[in-house]
Amino acid sequence: MSRTLRFVGTTSDHDECPAMYELPNGDYVVQGEVLTDPGEVAQLQKLGLGEGAVVVPRALLTRFAPKV
Repeated sequence: MSRTLRFVGTTSDHDECPAMYELPNGDYVVQGEVLTDPGEVAQLQKLGLGEGAVVVPRALLTRFAPKV
């Protein structure tokens, strides 16, 4: 079953990535550039099957991440 994502914001001037969305359960989805450098990917710990990593610019987090 698909969940409805709520668009939170983007730091792009062209409505592209990076962007942040909120899921109904309060979790977040980040749309961004996929991390592809083999040396950087090799440093990720416990990356499971079907998982990937995206680069999240600091500006996206400081502007749109929840403040607790």
